[in-house]
Amino acid sequence: MTHRDELLSILAEKSFALGNFKLSSGGASDYYVDCRVTTLSAQGARLTGLAFLEEIVKRGWNPQAIGGLTMGADPIVTATSIASVLEGKAPIEGFLVRKAEKEHGMKNRIEGFKAKGARVVIVDDVCTTGASTIQAIAAARDFGFEVAGVMCLVERLEAMGRPAVESEAGGAPFVSVFTSNDVRHRHVELAKK
Repeated sequence: MTHRDELLSILAEKSFALGNFKLSSGGASDYYVDCRVTTLSAQGARLTGLAFLEEIVKRGWNPQAIGGLTMGADPIVTATSIASVLEGKAPIEGFLVRKAEKEHGMKNRIEGFKAKGARVVIVDDVCTTGASTIQAIAAARDFGFEVAGVMCLVERLEAMGRPAVESEAGGAPFVSVFTSNDVRHRHVELAKK
């Protein structure tokens, strides 16, 4: 089993639930994906970092840093940054985007890596409407980063997030590691065993 297959199984087992759920978009769904249960687990974090790093390398984005809106992006940023060093690749630094500028201290919206003009990848855990990913892209550009690519761990296919993210990304590619269908199918397979 590859690390990607193993990550999909963990998402399907730990992060996927069937039922009646209200989404942050206000809509309703017969399933919910809580990626943080996976990305904050020891094995899930390791596999998430490897999956994101593999995709970034495969696409030749060569970012100096990876970041996204707190809190869905936080474990992905850390895991991918650590994986870049452990796998012997060029180090990918991490940054986080606050939901609002701090009202005290340095009044930062971007925390962590801060080099104007740097190539970065924006990440998120789940893309439904794309609102949090769009906020992160806008904040990164406002700061002075160059967005090389955008990634999410799970893309909800029934939502309109992809077109919204692609519009905001301004030509930077948007990639999902998995779709909600991938996770649902693996969930059903595991339930049959």
